[in-house]
Amino acid sequence: MGIKLYYTTVTASRTVKSQQAEMMRILDSKSIRYELIDISVGGELRDEMRSKAGDPTAVPPQLFNEDQYCGNYEMFAEAVEADSVEQFLKLA
Repeated sequence: MGIKLYYTTVTASRTVKSQQAEMMRILDSKSIRYELIDISVGGELRDEMRSKAGDPTAVPPQLFNEDQYCGNYEMFAEAVEADSVEQFLKLA
């Protein structure tokens, strides 16, 4: 599957929880299939996400098309606002 959403099931941050939920809701509403990768199951997944994103402090949610970095929540929200989600996700 192409689109990968790195997220976490273990966070005390309401912001992270709401951003993840909103990303999933929007992807679902646009019928965009994606794979969920829970970084809370192991530090190596968090490190992989940060390495692919090119940011050693990156926090979920982060979106990728295969191994190609698409962006974080703020970048995704801008693409939604501009009605360019498919381009943002490198699907178009």
